[in-house]
Amino acid sequence: MTSTSERVAIVTGASGGIGRASALRLAADGTAVVVHYNGNKDRADETVATIAASGGHAVAAGGDIADEEAAAALFDVAKRAFGGVDVLVHTAGIMPLAPIAQLDLEVLDRVLRVNVRGTVVVDQLAARLVRPGGAIINLSTSITRLQAPAYGAYAASKGAVEALTLILARELRGRDITVNTVAPGPTATPLFLEGKSPELIEQIANNNPFQRLGYPGDIAEAVAFLAGPARWVNGQTIFVNGGAA
Repeated sequence: MTSTSERVAIVTGASGGIGRASALRLAADGTAVVVHYNGNKDRADETVATIAASGGHAVAAGGDIADEEAAAALFDVAKRAFGGVDVLVHTAGIMPLAPIAQLDLEVLDRVLRVNVRGTVVVDQLAARLVRPGGAIINLSTSITRLQAPAYGAYAASKGAVEALTLILARELRGRDITVNTVAPGPTATPLFLEGKSPELIEQIANNNPFQRLGYPGDIAEAVAFLAGPARWVNGQTIFVNGGAA
């Protein structure tokens, strides 16, 4: 075990997009990071190398976050590498799109498994293992407010995440652990950009006063705030979308 005096964070889905930006941002604050991936090990290793090159501490760990044993192993890695866990940032999720009338129920089952069951699994572990003064940060989406067509399954799954967040915050009464949700708006990540035409992307970008998509780093700033100084923010869903909703 390489125990450190730093705060320690697990960031799920940290091999790319918002997860990677969050891992880098937390590392910049001096937090040791477990960089989780579920498929893109090379990208996770690259994130670890970037953190190490800046003088930080990080380790990569893979697994299906909706599987109890794989998720528990992730927390074990944090314990062995850094001595424990102070922060969970749960960004891992999937976003297949389809109108509700044409939604394949097998796809719905997959969305619910990854986005809802996965959140329950990692939040359960965090509720048991995060140290006092820690933070649990889930990721939702501004689509729960925007209610755009074709996002039915995704919005439903993230609405569940927001409900789970507030309930868990109240259940951790007396533990000095905050539980919040960050709900990004349209953000320039591979998950969001996939399958969209340049014209559609421009149209979506113009829906907020800044007339651009969010960047992963924009979202990571909110994550860093909740992971560190925001001790009086608890049980909240923070919409980080440039004013789109």
